[in-house]
Amino acid sequence: MKKVLLDKIGSVTLTCRLSREVRLSPEIPATEGGVIAVRVLNAKSTYNQIELPSGRFSHVKPGDLVAGALGHRKALFGYSGHLPKTVEAGDHLNLLNMGGVIGKCDGVNPDFGQPFDCEVLGQVLHFPYLAERIGVPAHIAQGAIPLQSALEVGGIPVVAVVGTCMNAGKTQAACTLIQAFAHHGLRVAACKATGVSLRRDILAMEDAGAARTLIFTDLGIVTTTPGVAPDATRTLLTHLASGRPDVIVLELGDGVIGLYGVDAILADADLRAVFHTVILAANDPVAAWGGVRLLKERYSLETALVTGPATDNVAGVRVVERETGVTAINARSQAAAFSAFFLNALAFEDDTAHEVLR
Repeated sequence: MKKVLLDKIGSVTLTCRLSREVRLSPEIPATEGGVIAVRVLNAKSTYNQIELPSGRFSHVKPGDLVAGALGHRKALFGYSGHLPKTVEAGDHLNLLNMGGVIGKCDGVNPDFGQPFDCEVLGQVLHFPYLAERIGVPAHIAQGAIPLQSALEVGGIPVVAVVGTCMNAGKTQAACTLIQAFAHHGLRVAACKATGVSLRRDILAMEDAGAARTLIFTDLGIVTTTPGVAPDATRTLLTHLASGRPDVIVLELGDGVIGLYGVDAILADADLRAVFHTVILAANDPVAAWGGVRLLKERYSLETALVTGPATDNVAGVRVVERETGVTAINARSQAAAFSAFFLNALAFEDDTAHEVLR
């Protein structure tokens, strides 16, 4: 073992509750979620921050010692990368996202430049045995909520926010809803069920008024896949529902066609059955048209409302409504109208703000 002092700790490792001083082993299991320490080798002028466990963002610079978790990423508008079959001290890997996910980059987004190149220092050790200096490889599954296949929401309405792809306005829509519900005296729970580990979106939901939030990382998952996404969603919804909120807002990260498992969630009949309302966030009118059709024809889900950049102006709204037959309201510029639509849809009234009518 060797002792090192970390400069930055990625938020993906939150469940491990790392201190800045850690001990490393040269033996590194190449396991998704395994926590390792790396030394940053290059400078970047864009996409050059890391999210800390506190939720703050910190600039990364050459020489920084950073703790993150091994994993993969398959982003449409970001870096793509994989977890190598073996990882050894001295290997060069990359920071794949701002949450501290570490892997081998195999696809670069030109807007972000080359990713941070990092030298692997070793496996961070966890010491679970009281009064014994026996270290075991740290993993983000430490202290995580166990996955479960049961789904119990107790009749609490779930508003599902899905998107046509990344950066389609899903989190904006979710936060606008959360704020409106909270202002009406409702207790709101919220979660993000798919994507790659980064807590920024659920922190924004907390800022909007969500009483409790969860993300798949809280289940010990670095990056969701079709194989794990349905059970992750069941677990998140069940845990949030146990607190008896008035409503749950569920964001499905990425898009309805993607690699993070949104399609597997939508294909699950039990999960679809608890969706009271489905919002589609779309980048443009063609995406809105295709998204509404896909949700209906493939998953038998009716879209309640379209939002996102496709509705940024009157022209977009008119085209979307004409071509889809679905109401279109921008969650950012028409927040009051957007909120009123769902308060009415969920039968929340000012004088019955604490009663959910189902």
